[in-house]
Amino acid sequence: MRRNPVFDLTDENEIRRLVRENPWATIVSTTSSGLVASHYPVLLDERPGSPGGLALLSHVGRPDERLHEWGEHEVMVVIQGPHGYISPGWYDANPAVPTWNFVTAHLYGVPEILPADENLHVLEQLVDHFEDPLPQPRRMRGTAENSEYADRISAGTVGFRLPVTRFVAKVKMSQNRPAETVERIVTALEGDGPYASPTLAAEVRRANPGVFGA
Repeated sequence: MRRNPVFDLTDENEIRRLVRENPWATIVSTTSSGLVASHYPVLLDERPGSPGGLALLSHVGRPDERLHEWGEHEVMVVIQGPHGYISPGWYDANPAVPTWNFVTAHLYGVPEILPADENLHVLEQLVDHFEDPLPQPRRMRGTAENSEYADRISAGTVGFRLPVTRFVAKVKMSQNRPAETVERIVTALEGDGPYASPTLAAEVRRANPGVFGA
């Protein structure tokens, strides 16, 4: 990812927020057979008694653990936050080209394979995490039948913990533009046009506290 000090994101707390709000991840490995990429939801490891530090929890479906040569080398996990097209028509009368605003992080580490009992617990955490907002959450252990089914199909998954040893992240949200331009961008994103995006507008506001306040 091309580095630009204006857009560098180095705050670990912001990386944690990015993962919490955008848990669908792309996992990339360089293996003996070439590049391999897979896509899975991830959670932060915030379990009581966990070793601490920034770490991800999830699982892969077999045989992805073998395709990625799991645990043998470093992998990159890509977290993509809100992003979208920014029209030069939202700037001013001066010549300009369009751009793309985005926030993304590349997290690196060597996955640790979890034993079967921990994998089950992580699967249960994942289910609870995504079911919690629903009016009638469907729990993995909600009924004896559900619990038995989960125990049976979990054999087709491999749980992992990924301690993040380093990360590179970028938040490009028009921080290099004049305040009045940033305000026009947010107005357009909060409008009803073809590129409207309230979630992206919120990120532009967050990245420009000098314009919109902390």
